[in-house]
Amino acid sequence: MTKLQTIVKVGISDMNIVQTPDVIRTSGLGSCVGVVIYDARNGIGGLAHIMLPDSSLAKQKNIHVAKYADTAVAALVEKLILAGARKYKLQAKLAGGAQMFQLSSGSDIMRIGPRNVDAVTEKLHELRIPIIASDVGGNCGRTIEFDPETGKLLIRTVNQGESYI
Repeated sequence: MTKLQTIVKVGISDMNIVQTPDVIRTSGLGSCVGVVIYDARNGIGGLAHIMLPDSSLAKQKNIHVAKYADTAVAALVEKLILAGARKYKLQAKLAGGAQMFQLSSGSDIMRIGPRNVDAVTEKLHELRIPIIASDVGGNCGRTIEFDPETGKLLIRTVNQGESYI
């Protein structure tokens, strides 16, 4: 008997993992970055919907781990390994990080999208997880859906329609 496919939804500042045949989806990626980390051989993948680049900016002591690039990527890797993924088999795909508003000031603080992409890229590099594909930047929002069975990341945008990476 084959198991029916379930779509696991991940909200903003959230993360989760799935195993084949299930898929994982997040919506509303504007300046946020969706990072998918997966082990293709074992059919397991995870998705984090990251809102901000750096947890050191948090005012509170008990931070929400999935909200920040520096903490979410490491936590997602840990979750995947606990579920049976092999660290040396992990690879990543990124989407999002758009610049949603035109900025008149040259202030870096408002460049949240590009800063999120940089922070996620840096953390993946530190953990030696290769980024094999990305669809980042621009100025339109994205919805993404990852299938660990095929390793394909479906990207839907309002302006450009659908594509796979």
